[in-house]
Amino acid sequence: MDRILIVEDDEDINRLLCKILTKDGYEVTGAYSGTEAKLLLDQEKWDLMLLDLMLPGMKGEELTDYVRNVKHSEIPILILSAKTAVEHKLALIAGGADDYITKPFEPKEVSVRVMAALRRYQKFENTEGKSGKKEKILRRKHLALDTEARSASVNGKELALTRYEYEILLCLISQPEKVFSRETLYETVWNGSYYGEDNTVNVHVSNLRKKIAAYDPVEEYIKTVWGIGFKMA
Repeated sequence: MDRILIVEDDEDINRLLCKILTKDGYEVTGAYSGTEAKLLLDQEKWDLMLLDLMLPGMKGEELTDYVRNVKHSEIPILILSAKTAVEHKLALIAGGADDYITKPFEPKEVSVRVMAALRRYQKFENTEGKSGKKEKILRRKHLALDTEARSASVNGKELALTRYEYEILLCLISQPEKVFSRETLYETVWNGSYYGEDNTVNVHVSNLRKKIAAYDPVEEYIKTVWGIGFKMA
């Protein structure tokens, strides 16, 4: 049974989310502050976290950064917020969140988004856990991608990539001469239908470029093909 941590300081909303997801068949635990959630994350294993932003003790953005960059955990993080600005949503995704649910929400929307996030994550885990012969390391200039270790490095320094960043980079470096449309990258990496207004791919490619440039500011690695998408430079 999948275990879900709900981090929401509003008791009524927390109870409602617990009720919705318990009814869906998940094992659910509620936390009411960022510090309480951090303690639970350190002590137990979770399959997904629903996270409010305005929390006592430790804000949602800080908790996301802790999960991604300190614990190096790839569990799905679904943000709950009343803020609706696109720029705000993109900043949260760039910071490590997987999805964004706007308050007030419909119970069915929560159920579907949680189910989709867990499905993507479990597919990632199953792929990561397969054993077999070690494949060759894929290289481009000073960039090396190890497909068995699911890691990448530039000039010998490992990149701290999210699973989506890694999958995008794997697509590009596996076929370096091919131009990948945003639609193709989205449907391949996120396993979902692409909507033309969705800027998710652009945000993750931008993050990839910044991480690579930190260790090699001279070379270009990912090229934008205007009007189409991206390819390896």
